[in-house]
Amino acid sequence: MVLVKREGSVRSLCFLIPGTGGKFACGGLWAELKTLRLAQEVCSAKVVTYRQREKETLFLDDVLQKPQLEDVIFVISWGFDVPKLSARLKSYNVVYHAHSAEYGFKLPSSVPIITVSRNTMGYWGQRSPHSLIYYLPNQISDQFHNLNLERDIDVLVQARKSSEYLLKELVPALQQKCNVTVVNSYVEDLAGLFNRAKVYLYDSAEYWAMQGVSEGFGLQPMEAIACGCQVFSSVNGGLSDYLDPGFNCYKIAAYSKEFDVQRILRVVHNLPPIALPEEFFAEYRTKNIIQRLEQILTDINYFLDHKDQHSSHIQSLTSLRLTKLRTQRIFAKLKERYLSSKT
Repeated sequence: MVLVKREGSVRSLCFLIPGTGGKFACGGLWAELKTLRLAQEVCSAKVVTYRQREKETLFLDDVLQKPQLEDVIFVISWGFDVPKLSARLKSYNVVYHAHSAEYGFKLPSSVPIITVSRNTMGYWGQRSPHSLIYYLPNQISDQFHNLNLERDIDVLVQARKSSEYLLKELVPALQQKCNVTVVNSYVEDLAGLFNRAKVYLYDSAEYWAMQGVSEGFGLQPMEAIACGCQVFSSVNGGLSDYLDPGFNCYKIAAYSKEFDVQRILRVVHNLPPIALPEEFFAEYRTKNIIQRLEQILTDINYFLDHKDQHSSHIQSLTSLRLTKLRTQRIFAKLKERYLSSKT
């Protein structure tokens, strides 16, 4: 396989992932591969693995031996690998596609950051204030929409990422009062399953606290809402971008198990469903994301052209600089008080 050379002012993209499946299979990988496919609507984009070689797939060690890499942008995203990858690729064009936050590393201002949620954008806006930062939400596929079918599942739960409280306390209590389905494996037709359920429970705050990083976006609650399912969810991390308790969802794990059971059964049996217009989902649909991605890549290519000719002169917010700024502020206040006392 060969890399496609730069066309006009747009560089080709190499999406770096450890592998395309197997032990690397997870929501983050599927989201990254989905972004790759959307990027291919805008420019040349290919998968490049860096931990394991795979048939018919580019491998990073081989790519770095090729000429004309100034016409390539390496897109890194695998949080725990980002520090090593960014250091290894410091002489090349690199973009960080940020899903979760709180990994603890820093990036130079030469690396633009594309975030999947406004929550993550805010994190990097504080941590890397002199970098180019963009917002590109994850895509909600068109298959996730309300089919207006009869719903035979009262409450649906996916075990992965669910809290201990949800699985060991709330679900057993609900099973005594209504039809609860707990999914423990991969679901081929998730949209179909969401269209069968009246209520979907999602509680990931505990899971991400254990991981030490944040919820990057939280696709499942959005997909469930798009299918007309009523969602009870935590609102941690990227979920806070779009979840609005009382208006498009309900907050789970609120005060007590008894209160949760009471509210969930009320929605299952009595309350009319919260119905959202399709306009609510437009921000996350394919058309909007491709348009945003095209603008973002145009902006990044313009920046990379500038970076090739100029160096950065803005002082970084290092610990030493912050200490200096705080000291200056203290002395300025003391001076102001001294002068005031003289008048």
